[in-house]
Amino acid sequence: MTKPRRHREGGRETVRALPWIAPSLLLIFGVVLFPAILLVYYSFIRFNKYGISRDFTGLDNYIGKAGALTFPTVPIGRIIVNTVVWVVVVVIVTVVLSLLLAQFLNLNFRGRKLVRLFVILPWACSVVMTTTVFSYGLQPDVGLFNRLFVDTGILQHAYGFTKNPVSAFWAAVFVAVYVSLPFTTYTILAGLQSVPTDIIEASHVDGATAFQRYRHVVLPMLRPAIAVATLINIINVFNSLPILKILQETPGYHRGHITTTLIFEYKLQLGPGVASALSVLNFLFCLIIIAIYVATVKPTKEVD
Repeated sequence: MTKPRRHREGGRETVRALPWIAPSLLLIFGVVLFPAILLVYYSFIRFNKYGISRDFTGLDNYIGKAGALTFPTVPIGRIIVNTVVWVVVVVIVTVVLSLLLAQFLNLNFRGRKLVRLFVILPWACSVVMTTTVFSYGLQPDVGLFNRLFVDTGILQHAYGFTKNPVSAFWAAVFVAVYVSLPFTTYTILAGLQSVPTDIIEASHVDGATAFQRYRHVVLPMLRPAIAVATLINIINVFNSLPILKILQETPGYHRGHITTTLIFEYKLQLGPGVASALSVLNFLFCLIIIAIYVATVKPTKEVD
């Protein structure tokens, strides 16, 4: 078959497929692409205090006197560091703990189904509800966690974890790991159950220890599952606004923000233009972290 003929037939197949894929394409454009284009457009527009657009402002919303990166009272350097720490710590701790938990849940023991059910509960519950429970538990006057820390001698007296931006940030890190564990654990568990037992048995016959079998046989085969879990966690952690919003009780610009929560402070104080500019930067920031992860880990690399 000649090359032009193949191109013609490929074009006909595309035309025939259009009626079937057109609804999906329209949905992608309406829900993803159009809002993204509008967001970039708004980031170059100045708005008055009533939210009405005035004129094109260039890069002022980014680096102007009241820009997203240059607003005088905002510790933007600390907030960028917080964002990196927030994503890296939550994702790494979640994946490591999920690897251990998935390995345990893959064992054959009595009551395994019940344990698996308890593990999935934090994922089944609303993130807002779970975070609110932790917020009440950390209150200095009536919080059960505070009472536990005092009764066990960890603290001398009750401490307002959610009143201090730094302690509230680390409390949010703990909650983010807690709510991310079920999905990551079950994704890795599914990968574990797809590992062929004959390969593991063959490596055992060859004299490999349990650690060597896990390190050189099981772990490389878990690469696709770990990659999926990690990438989804990176995206979810960037969007974990409810956790930080509920646990951070200190108003205004402070050291406990990440770029996502700062967007909403900007929207309230500086208007949608500056908030849109930071949203664009936040999206690029997320892409950079994902690109670094993909380039470093190479999740699509085939297992030898």
